Amino acid sequence: MNKAILEMLEPYNCQTPMDYKNALKEIVQQIALLGLSRQGFFYKAAFYGGTALRIGHGLNRFSEDMDFTLLVSDPDFSLGKYLSGIEQELLSYELKFSVQKINKKVDTPIESAFIKGNTLAILISIDDIELPTAGTHKNELLKIKMEIDTDPPQPSGICETLFLTNPIPFSYNILQLTSLFAGKLHAIISRDYPGGRVKGRDFYDFIWYMKKNISPDLQYLEAKLKQSGKLGKNEQLSIDKLKLLLTDKISTIDFHEAGKDVTPFIKEEFELNIWSFEFFRSLIQTL
Repeated sequence: MNKAILEMLEPYNCQTPMDYKNALKEIVQQIALLGLSRQGFFYKAAFYGGTALRIGHGLNRFSEDMDFTLLVSDPDFSLGKYLSGIEQELLSYELKFSVQKINKKVDTPIESAFIKGNTLAILISIDDIELPTAGTHKNELLKIKMEIDTDPPQPSGICETLFLTNPIPFSYNILQLTSLFAGKLHAIISRDYPGGRVKGRDFYDFIWYMKKNISPDLQYLEAKLKQSGKLGKNEQLSIDKLKLLLTDKISTIDFHEAGKDVTPFIKEEFELNIWSFEFFRSLIQTL
């Protein structure tokens, strides 16, 4: 395996195949950001979502998907023009991944793509490490979904420029924390959970924002809720209204299932024991 990748792996102190999978996924995410930065992507877009919070602000959980938003709405924007650059960037570090656009089945402003590579082949390529690979199927894919909103409401604050030094120094744009929190609250309120599969990572991130005393960008959140039909066009969003929307949502959540969703991405499972309607309601009241 490329020396730079081995150096990036070292701080993770991986012990199990899952540790390596999470670490490698995050390294691929960082190299994808480098590939986008090299192509000037961040002149037009900003990083947001759970992975942005993890890479940009040290959220204590691993993340899977990479979410972006245009800075200015552009219906003609194409994510596809950047994908070969990401693929070549990964290949330059001896990481063999395909990066392919997802064809839309419905008309939506969201452009999507997948970064995919064979998990077992990547694990085996890690030199000089005695790595257990039991439980990793030969056809298992290390997969990262990329999405960008091409018709977003504009956040009240400006995005900020952050920096990474691995695998080489580069910069990228990320929404400010107030806007990131608004985006997370929108996800919590608007997500449907087909089959009862709850995305517990949203609630883990919610706790992080509350611990940091971040206030959400209400104007941005209001615009997103109206865009997704979760708030009427003539309604205004106040803190009290937001508390009601969140309380209604958590009343429908199975927090045992939510905890199971987030468990593979965290080190300390004990912190999930407190998850309940009462716990999250108490947090919501402090918004």
